[in-house]
Amino acid sequence: MNDLDLRTFSMRFTLRQLAYFVAAGEVGGVTLASERINVSQPSISAAISQLEAEFGLQLFVRHHAQGLSLTPAGQRLLHAAKALLQQAEDLHGIADEVAKSVSGPLQVGSFRTLAPMLIPELCKGFLAQYPAVKLQVSEDDEAALIAKLRRAEINLALTYAIHLTDDIAFEPLAELPTYILLPADDPLANEKSIELSVLAEKPFILLDMPLSKEYFLNLFVTHGITPNITARSVSPETVRSFVACGFGYSLMTARPMNMAAVNGKQLAYVPLAGDHPPMVLGIATLKGLRKTRATERFEEHCRELMTTVNLPGMAPMR
Repeated sequence: MNDLDLRTFSMRFTLRQLAYFVAAGEVGGVTLASERINVSQPSISAAISQLEAEFGLQLFVRHHAQGLSLTPAGQRLLHAAKALLQQAEDLHGIADEVAKSVSGPLQVGSFRTLAPMLIPELCKGFLAQYPAVKLQVSEDDEAALIAKLRRAEINLALTYAIHLTDDIAFEPLAELPTYILLPADDPLANEKSIELSVLAEKPFILLDMPLSKEYFLNLFVTHGITPNITARSVSPETVRSFVACGFGYSLMTARPMNMAAVNGKQLAYVPLAGDHPPMVLGIATLKGLRKTRATERFEEHCRELMTTVNLPGMAPMR
């Protein structure tokens, strides 16, 4: 059907009218049809009259006190109407199947420092269960992920609960305490924990990402300490390499299982002493946005795999 046909085509009968006609045609009368489908006789009679007027055909011969009998035209239309009603029922079935299936696109956002550890394992397990899902992942900082949620560019984000606004729903899954990142050969690397004040004069390598930066710097503020920032980077791997080479220490929450920087030099994770609020990792979604079944299943998958004591790709904290 071309564009002109679409503009001029107008359906002047309904599936309901066809259903009433079929009911009357199959039992040979309005009264029996009314009882069979629990619809008033006037409604069935009106539907038949409207169809006859629409098609310009007499569909029934009316027999006084003996009901109705189909005309030859009525018999042909009965077969066609039954086929059309079956197609309409099949269409509902297809729509129901699609609605209940777990398939289609799924856009997942992940906080950049967590993505290398969490995402591959999460995606592998999820796609093994739901291979029909077309999953795509975008990595960014917390602020950018929230902006993408608002623009509906992603269905959900795995991120920290930092500066969340009222339009964002957040489900916490795991707590990540802050730790001190040191070169493996640093004299403090074997300590059970370290007070931030002990490091006050030492060179500090800042993970310079929006919101995360504010979180780490606020730890110094609460202790009345001014950090000695000697280098900064938006890349966690660059920060790790600086530290591994002995340029200073850093503060982080994500703990890669691999204890070496990309330059091959070894690192140490030492807990930060004191009562500091942990970073809370979870699922962020836009309130009011209807979730697809793929989104709901991915959230369930995350709940099963992501806990404080067990995060994919995350080293345990001693």
